Amino acid sequence: MSDRKAVSGRSASAGIISRPGIPSPFASGDGQATPVADGRLLKRAAMASFIGNFVEWFDYASYGYLATIIAVVFFPKTDAATGLLAAYAVFAISFIVRPIGGIIWGHFGDKIGRRTALSLSILIMSASTFAIAFLPTYAQVGVMAPILLLLVRLIQGFSASGEYAGASAFLAEYAPEGKRGVYTSIVPASTAAGLLFGSIFVAVLHAVLSTEQIQSFGWRLPFLLAAPFGLIGRYIRVRLEDTPRFKALEMSHHVARAPVRELLSVHRGKMLIAFGVTCLNAVAFYLVLSYMPTYLSTEMGMGETQSFIAATISLAAYIGFIFIMGALSDRVGRKTMLIGASILFAILTVPLFKGLVGASFMTIVLIQIAFGALLTMNDGTLPCFLSEIFPTRVRYSGFAFCFNAANALFGGTAPFVATWLIHATGNKLAPAWYMVGAAGVALIAMLASRETSRGPLAD
Repeated sequence: MSDRKAVSGRSASAGIISRPGIPSPFASGDGQATPVADGRLLKRAAMASFIGNFVEWFDYASYGYLATIIAVVFFPKTDAATGLLAAYAVFAISFIVRPIGGIIWGHFGDKIGRRTALSLSILIMSASTFAIAFLPTYAQVGVMAPILLLLVRLIQGFSASGEYAGASAFLAEYAPEGKRGVYTSIVPASTAAGLLFGSIFVAVLHAVLSTEQIQSFGWRLPFLLAAPFGLIGRYIRVRLEDTPRFKALEMSHHVARAPVRELLSVHRGKMLIAFGVTCLNAVAFYLVLSYMPTYLSTEMGMGETQSFIAATISLAAYIGFIFIMGALSDRVGRKTMLIGASILFAILTVPLFKGLVGASFMTIVLIQIAFGALLTMNDGTLPCFLSEIFPTRVRYSGFAFCFNAANALFGGTAPFVATWLIHATGNKLAPAWYMVGAAGVALIAMLASRETSRGPLAD
């Protein structure tokens, strides 16, 4: 990668100091700001982003898919429905710290570098996830057990708040022009890979262990894997250079002193758009990919093993779709893709949920694959859009805060709200209408946005 120091002059397109005869880090033939990164570094950046996000979402998958078991282990004094609500409440409360974490990680990422922030976040995430495997149960320490579980989940929420945004911004700043969509789609693909591995792992647990064995020790096993996964991700990240764009920003002495203050004073409109479009991602992601196995087993009467097999198949299809949608967003534009996703979710969600009632296993799998395809229209485009909408000085902060605020309010609470709506209304289609509402919010936000895919990243 070109890493030449600047000594005089300034590029009009990128604000980068350069010496006559020596190209700036953003130089391109058309005078636009274009990152310079060779193929080897690009592959390493992709791997570093993939592994960190994989670790985070394997943890979330394990917790979500084991929610009925965790309810028994940590909330045994309640009935099944109340225990499940309590388990999802802990899941939701852990998201409270995510906007705060987004501000802190975004500040560090925009001030001292994307690589440094990502290397630290994966360390905290892995350690806190590993600690869950050693938590005492309610039978051992009483009410202290759910309190300790909540504490660890809060630490996880804080560390996770810098992961998705940082990895997306990192890849967007490394990716060549015209391919940012397909490269940033690696981040949601790694998310689905973590969920897929978690689904397979939990399905195997249910297949080979009895319910008593899973409640005794089996639920701890997936969390033990966080330590080796996290150490591998950390090793890759600390050996990687920071992005060409951030290094150029440092050389030009244009690093933001207070990124959040700059966001709130200059980019309020962009923040509202970013928050609005993320609402659909937050609700749909957690309902379709995390809550669905529980919904199928508790509301549709499907066996737990079958529900996890269905989730596994649909997740595998989702990973394939995500790269197609990312590449398609490079061709037709982010705005077109995100508006299309919002409209299709608004039209098709309720009919697809109705199709689950009394359906055969194969039909349920096909419906989940259809949901996954709809979701990838949003997921495969969103990380690139959120990276492009903010300039380099505040890219990490803007992405992290808006993305985590939407997920704190609507994502982490989605399984809890869905479960509560069903029991409050008696209507098993309540989660579908909740998703339709989120699609409406995202549609309004995208109609107020502009296309971001046609030019270079904003600087």
